[in-house]
Amino acid sequence: MHGLHLTADLYRCRCDSAWLTEAARLGPWCVQALQAAGLPVVGQLFHSFAPADRGPGGAMVMVLAPDAQLCLRTWPAQQGVTIDVQAGKVPPDRAAQARALMDALVGLFAPEWTEQRSLERGDGQ
Repeated sequence: MHGLHLTADLYRCRCDSAWLTEAARLGPWCVQALQAAGLPVVGQLFHSFAPADRGPGGAMVMVLAPDAQLCLRTWPAQQGVTIDVQAGKVPPDRAAQARALMDALVGLFAPEWTEQRSLERGDGQ
């Protein structure tokens, strides 16, 4: 139960709009980002939402590694993205890989601003 939980809310993303709407494009990029951060992938789920009355549909991506996970959801009508990255800290400590993954994701979406939080999980024993 020891780990690191990173969250980010990205606002006014300036990326190509396809990154916000096409799970089939975004998902494989996320898989590669986990692998580039040194996290082997063991499962994945990508889903695109149909366009609605209020604008284009978004995308949801979940990617699992043995000691980490990534979940993200896009909000194209608001040019927004919410990201959760969780990583284990009892050996091996995956905190550095989790932070590298978050940095890569923020870089992809190129938001005007972000709200990021970090939570150490577990009791430290």
